[in-house]
Amino acid sequence: MEEKKGGLAKSMRLMYVYAMATGAIFTFMCYWDGIFMSYTGPGTFLAFALMTVAILPTAFVYSEFSTMLPQAGSCLVFNTVGLNKHAGFWSAWLIMCAWIAVPAAGVLGILEWINFQFGTNFSAAQATAIGSVMLCFWCALSLYKNVVAGKIQSFMLIAGICGILVCSVMFFLSGHWSIENFSNFFTSSNMQKYGGAFSSTGIAWMVGCAFMITPYFGFETVPAMVEEGTFPITDQKKAILGSVVTCGVIYVIFYFAMAGAMPWNELTNSGDCHPFVTFDALKYCFGDKIAWFVLIMGIVGIVFPIGTSVLGFWYSGVRMIYAMGKQNFLPKSFAVTNRFSQPIVPNILILVVSIGFIAMQEIRAFFDLMAFACTLCYSLTSISSLVLESKHPEWPRPYKCLRIIKVLSLVIMLMFAFFTTIGIGRMTWYGFIGYMAVGALLWLYMILYKWRHQKVVMNTPEGQKEF
Repeated sequence: MEEKKGGLAKSMRLMYVYAMATGAIFTFMCYWDGIFMSYTGPGTFLAFALMTVAILPTAFVYSEFSTMLPQAGSCLVFNTVGLNKHAGFWSAWLIMCAWIAVPAAGVLGILEWINFQFGTNFSAAQATAIGSVMLCFWCALSLYKNVVAGKIQSFMLIAGICGILVCSVMFFLSGHWSIENFSNFFTSSNMQKYGGAFSSTGIAWMVGCAFMITPYFGFETVPAMVEEGTFPITDQKKAILGSVVTCGVIYVIFYFAMAGAMPWNELTNSGDCHPFVTFDALKYCFGDKIAWFVLIMGIVGIVFPIGTSVLGFWYSGVRMIYAMGKQNFLPKSFAVTNRFSQPIVPNILILVVSIGFIAMQEIRAFFDLMAFACTLCYSLTSISSLVLESKHPEWPRPYKCLRIIKVLSLVIMLMFAFFTTIGIGRMTWYGFIGYMAVGALLWLYMILYKWRHQKVVMNTPEGQKEF
């Protein structure tokens, strides 16, 4: 493959960028269904409705930043310009913790669905081997023309959304749907896990609701691809806000439909919220005659949503690493692109890291880690937006976010960060500490050596500046 030191190519239509972002948010619908409902019980649809509203202020913040500072790197650029290069580095490192975990988590989800659907039982070695082949496919797709990835993403997204909506209608019309099935509305299967005052029903449900931020992070895919868009810069807000609202509406409809289809104790085996509870609900409502539709839902409700989510975050992760190389946060080799204008080393790095993550074989740890890392990154970006507004109110902002929205974003994200710490287990903390330790070593290398010899330069409305 021919290498060159060119930049990213402008070839992504607004529809493709929207599909990438929406696909990234459109999470593992019929696989993580058990995790979602274990956190917030029959009221899961309400948790999604609340989170849709709660995440919008941060989406507005990103809409302003991405039109004012249109460079690949999103929070890396936003926090460097708003605060300093240290804030830029750590915000990028935090969000990468979530982004890089998605490919491995997605592969594990597909493999577990294959075991469930076809009765296979992959060993850890077999799962790693098969998963590695899947990851190589995503890597190859990411290294090819981004228009092709955009078309594939759009197809999988539309098919996945249609399948989820059809399934929702079937639940409503099954004859089993009843509002009485929403008894114990604020049940959380994790009540005893939290302990102390946090084991009460209401508080435990709020902790679970905070973890629902995980199905929403991904709108930052839009500013990650800002250098590749062929549309007016002001249209970025359409992709950012549209992706959040689209997925939020679908989440609310689907989990409202499913929770009402069966009594809670039967749906979850008295709180045992295992994966694929959607399929249990379908069999309960329609019997074995629905087996063909369960297979179809496995494809459009698991494989396609996972495919869109992995591809969206793979693209985002690659562009973040590319931006770090381009902006002197990593060696320049990370910014080298191939003849299709796709970064080479970042793609290979994500492939290698993802194969390593598969060995963890623990989906819940991924979920909790993503939520905590995202809330910290979003909090830091909200602070940067407030600081930058005070420092440079004169800078042109193609999309203006009100100060009260920025404050609201910061308050909400700090609150979610606090609640997620309550629900994170010990092993997840160990993994997070190890990840941050690696970041600390890289950060010290930058401080003690690289930044002494090469400055961090960012484009701003006033031209290029050193940070």
